[in-house]
Amino acid sequence: MINIDNFNELELLVGTIIKVESFPEANKPAYKLKIDFGSYGKKWSSAQITNNYSIEELTGQQIVAAMNLGVKKIGPF
Repeated sequence: MINIDNFNELELLVGTIIKVESFPEANKPAYKLKIDFGSYGKKWSSAQITNNYSIEELTGQQIVAAMNLGVKKIGPF
């Protein structure tokens, strides 16, 4: 668990999911998400939420993301 000082260091941004693709190369079922963060730019991420949401349900949804946790390579993505 993190303390309040660590939490306050997180850079949390709201973004809009603008594209969702299947991610068959992932070890577990997942989607590739292209997210528009406005002036911060468009970023790609992945999410293991295929059992909870369809591609159509996710497109256009807003999410909150921690932007300063570093980059992690997930499979070929």
